Amino acid sequence: MAIKPINTCVLGVGLSGLTFHVPFILGLPDLFTLHSVLERNPQSAGGKVQDRFGATPKIHRTLDDVLADPEVELIIIGTPNSTHYSFAKAALEAGKHVLVDKPVTATVAEAEELGALAKSKSLVIYGFQNRRWDADYLALRKLLALPESSPQSIGAVTEFESVFDRFRPALKGTWKDDPLPGAGATYDLGAHLLDQALQLFGRPDKLTALMQNTRGIGHPDVEDTFTVILHYPAGAARPLPLLATLRSHVLSVRSPQPRYIVRGAKGTLTKVGVDVQEDQLRAMAAPQDIFGAAFGREPAAQYGVLETLEGDGVTVKESTWPSEDAGSQVSLFRDLAAAIRLGTTPMVKWEESTAVIEMIELAHLSAKEGRTLEVPKK
Repeated sequence: MAIKPINTCVLGVGLSGLTFHVPFILGLPDLFTLHSVLERNPQSAGGKVQDRFGATPKIHRTLDDVLADPEVELIIIGTPNSTHYSFAKAALEAGKHVLVDKPVTATVAEAEELGALAKSKSLVIYGFQNRRWDADYLALRKLLALPESSPQSIGAVTEFESVFDRFRPALKGTWKDDPLPGAGATYDLGAHLLDQALQLFGRPDKLTALMQNTRGIGHPDVEDTFTVILHYPAGAARPLPLLATLRSHVLSVRSPQPRYIVRGAKGTLTKVGVDVQEDQLRAMAAPQDIFGAAFGREPAAQYGVLETLEGDGVTVKESTWPSEDAGSQVSLFRDLAAAIRLGTTPMVKWEESTAVIEMIELAHLSAKEGRTLEVPKK
């Protein structure tokens, strides 16, 4: 794809900017140019990007300076959750394309407003659902796509459990601890789990959620643990009813942590460990490392374990379900560039990111009222 590289400004050079965005922008010079960053108080002449990667983008001190810069075409928003809506709106109003980290907004109304604004200005707004390109999720999709005639097929899925457990007994001391819009584990980790479940199974009929501040520290309204259950009845789309349980517990003492348990009419997949790309991105010194042979490659010890029925319908056979394809979060950025320069339909549609926020809002209401909610039809 030969295109003019997109002049890009990354807002925020903390964990999000330096880990999830800058390496890919620098690593794809045929598609992007890291024109600038928003760094309000750089501690060195070249700022954090130069300190870590040796690159020298322009440093803007204020959002107004970014918006007024006519050379900036794309703004990546990796700032605190509570700023996503206002920063994205300001960027769109200034005529810039936008990539906004998850959660894209705190409310459905805000997400819908941004989508309509982008459409009215013929701009691309893209939600950063990068975990659609995790190695284990790609492997899971392959498994679920097998025909039932395959000896490794688990058949019609009846129960899906997707987990992001952690052991974090103390607060991190960041903005994530504060009761601001978009705060809490459900907006943070739940945004990934919900996006994956909606991609796999579509819109549920009902939703049940439980949330709590398990550690009893920090603000009581900022949950650190959640369980969200999506209810899918049997019908035209599936022969058997399905429950999708999405959860995260902050005091889980396990290593490796569980990731997926998927039960079907003919077998079960059990998977532990998380995708390696985040840890690799945190540690890498050179953006070109995203193209290294080891990048995104899951260790064999974390491969899925399949237990499937033999032909007699009684004997259970155990086998490995490997993550054959490396994780490829770089694919999101390639897709974003194509959407901006070539007008292609994004793989992450804004309506899909909006649906994630809708589920999170419903989850908070369900947890607050202690009841199962009907999910509005679309």
